[in-house]
Amino acid sequence: MIYLPQKMQRMKVYIYEKEGWPNFKWDIEKLLPLLGKVRNYQGRIVGKMESLGFELRDEAILDTLTLDVIKSSEIEGEILNAEQVRSSIARRLGMNIAGLIPSDRDVEGVVEMMLDATQNFKNQLTKERLFDWHSALFPTGKSGMYKIIVGNWRDDSTGPMQVVSGALGKEKIHFQAPEANLLDKEMNLFLEWINNDNLEEPVIKAGVAHLWYVTLHPFEDGNGRIARAITDMLLTRSDGIPQRFYSMSAQIRTQRKEYYEILEKTQKGSIDITNWLEWFLSCLLNALNNSEVVLRKVIFKHNFWNKNSVKLQNERQRLILNKLLDGFDGNLTSSKWAKIAKCSQDTALRDIQDLMDKSILRKSDSGGRSTNYELTELD
Repeated sequence: MIYLPQKMQRMKVYIYEKEGWPNFKWDIEKLLPLLGKVRNYQGRIVGKMESLGFELRDEAILDTLTLDVIKSSEIEGEILNAEQVRSSIARRLGMNIAGLIPSDRDVEGVVEMMLDATQNFKNQLTKERLFDWHSALFPTGKSGMYKIIVGNWRDDSTGPMQVVSGALGKEKIHFQAPEANLLDKEMNLFLEWINNDNLEEPVIKAGVAHLWYVTLHPFEDGNGRIARAITDMLLTRSDGIPQRFYSMSAQIRTQRKEYYEILEKTQKGSIDITNWLEWFLSCLLNALNNSEVVLRKVIFKHNFWNKNSVKLQNERQRLILNKLLDGFDGNLTSSKWAKIAKCSQDTALRDIQDLMDKSILRKSDSGGRSTNYELTELD
């Protein structure tokens, strides 16, 4: 899915043109069963994570935020370096994590926005704050090779803002955002509602805000990532603590096709957004379920080091094992070991053999011309 301003005539009638906009309606009775499950699970996850020690909890937070940043960018087709993201988050949160590396400006910008949204979740969302987020996402003033308006609303100087897919000349218009001259008024209404201490259930409010913001599409680029940051901010408010233990962005990435389908259907529908909120709550429930994966990974890593830390001969082994525990990209071979650890092939083989002798590593069953290695599961 590509977001581009296109000089095309609009053929559809959209939700923001319907009578009653933006006073959305929904059937709360239909949503209550899902909402109850979500709120129950939120409490269980927060309780479970807070019962962990500081070290394990920090590791869980770091893993969750890293996943959130990576997947939010990945939805837009931008692949970030996971180690850079992890290092940037750890530095900004003051976590004492080994092996931190420098991060590129684009990584720092996304991390800065996401941490401001979640760590400062009680702060009001203002036009200036959104402009700061947008400027952080595009520090060079460009999206890819193209110069864009940064830190201000789009002006539609190259045509209306449209969500388009398909090859050049065969484009399909999925959605067209409100005209640029309406944005000041529309965004003022949105921000007033966000900051109003109204009686809406906070999780429902997160779902409404996501749809409302992404429908306005106020910037030339980066709207998806900012919409998800706003969603995270409101979900953090619903949890009441700045620590993040589940990733809505990661779940949206998994359900991306469904996400775009329900979004398009809703944006071409009425102001009754019950179906959208039902999908949003279901997606959030899946995100909460998947937080168990992060918890298991963190506990596995903790137990692994408790059992094996004193068995290591050198820092090369610690470096590679940490990469395996954090999710190694591809298969581990002796040549990759040598390259990452900056040592000779013979040294790499000795390191590997030592870990195999201690039952920390084993040969993988996966095929290929090279021998691959993987972690031995804990007893």
